[in-house]
Amino acid sequence: MSAAQMTLPPPSTALRLLEARALPEFGAFWLMRPWLSAVSLRGDGHPVLVLPGLLADDGSTSSLRSFLNAHGYQAHGWKQGRNYGLRPNLERNMLARIDELFEGCGRRQVSLVGWSLGGLYARQLAKIVPDRVRCVISLGSPFAGSPKSTNAWRAYEIASGSKVEDQDLPGKLVEAPPVPTTSIFSRTDGICAWRACLNKDGPQVENIEVYGSHCGLGHHPAVVYAIADRLAQPAGAWKKFGHGGWRHIFFPDWQRA
Repeated sequence: MSAAQMTLPPPSTALRLLEARALPEFGAFWLMRPWLSAVSLRGDGHPVLVLPGLLADDGSTSSLRSFLNAHGYQAHGWKQGRNYGLRPNLERNMLARIDELFEGCGRRQVSLVGWSLGGLYARQLAKIVPDRVRCVISLGSPFAGSPKSTNAWRAYEIASGSKVEDQDLPGKLVEAPPVPTTSIFSRTDGICAWRACLNKDGPQVENIEVYGSHCGLGHHPAVVYAIADRLAQPAGAWKKFGHGGWRHIFFPDWQRA
């Protein structure tokens, strides 16, 4: 693990308290859903597997999956119950879920959308079976930092029954998988250090910044729009997210000072 990964501090107490924004963000999603449906490109019907964050289950991603299903995709939950962290057979079960969707949808590649810890899983899965993965989108996932760059590491230890120092994921996850990879993050994330969510630059790699909380990323209107835009990229013709026109209002230049 690099020195940068070890020294990234977790978000401040003030930002952690601002996570209460997740509730109004959820209301904003339902208020703006008709607009999102009108401005988002239609999907091509390929399967999308959505992976929840720590201590969450498929219920936490139901709103996002509902939108994607209504917008031309075959969005699915992970069907692994509550996410208690890495445990025996979890990786095998997630790979089997990808195989199930791949075969059941006419051998069409599966896009992976992972929220927080789910995004860490998605990156690793795409490295194992890149031939079956179309793209990876992570939401507030701290793949470039140590577990202690988050305010959730103690909850992870309690839920998983293991010490974060025993996990070998951070060193494996810094490098992006060999498929189009997007990280959506917020500088005001109250759970994960935002710098820990940044991909290194590359032709198939990007970062998209939004204004919002960590706990609201899965239903934040701007995030949902960005996810739909990324999923709509034609297979084999992926292009990075554009910030022109009205988009710059909701999606700032993440490379600004």
